[in-house]
Amino acid sequence: MPKKLRLTGDAEADKLLSEDPFALLTGLLLDQQFPMEHAFAGPRKIADRMDGFSITKIAETDLEEFVELCVQPPAIHRYGGSMARRVHALAHHVLDNYGGKTDKIWKQGKPDGQELLRRLKALPGYGDQKARIFVALLGKQLKVQPDGWREAAGAYAEEGSRRSIADVTSPETLAEVRAFKKSVKAAARTATSGASHGSA
Repeated sequence: MPKKLRLTGDAEADKLLSEDPFALLTGLLLDQQFPMEHAFAGPRKIADRMDGFSITKIAETDLEEFVELCVQPPAIHRYGGSMARRVHALAHHVLDNYGGKTDKIWKQGKPDGQELLRRLKALPGYGDQKARIFVALLGKQLKVQPDGWREAAGAYAEEGSRRSIADVTSPETLAEVRAFKKSVKAAARTATSGASHGSA
């Protein structure tokens, strides 16, 4: 993963995400109900507290001990305890299924886009949307582009879009993606209140 990612605005956090595929996988895991750049800075917080970021070390740390480490202020997430448990489970899954080599998810057996999507959806804490965003992030920023990756990523693969972390390459694009997410939430709220008024 030689490409330099610029997802957080923090040079050290971005360096870790660029160099360690498990850190990137963890960052996206944390990216819900929490500002994107703080979610992707989570792996660096873990690294600072564990004397380095290591999938093996995370998996081998007692679960409650790991949770305690993640909820210390500043916590890795608004819901630090439940997210710490997901990170721990994710580490075990990658160790058990890919020998601890996260990039085997997209390299082992040269999967096409749909198989890559299936593997990502099988990860603890990863649903359909998260899996599609990760496919888009791999394709757009890391040039991991198996056959059918755009179809697998769906709208997140659109060129020039500002839908997700896959489109963040600078402070400006981060602001644009954040504005897009806000508008989607506002539209969803309007639709919900409209539906409830309609049924009243």
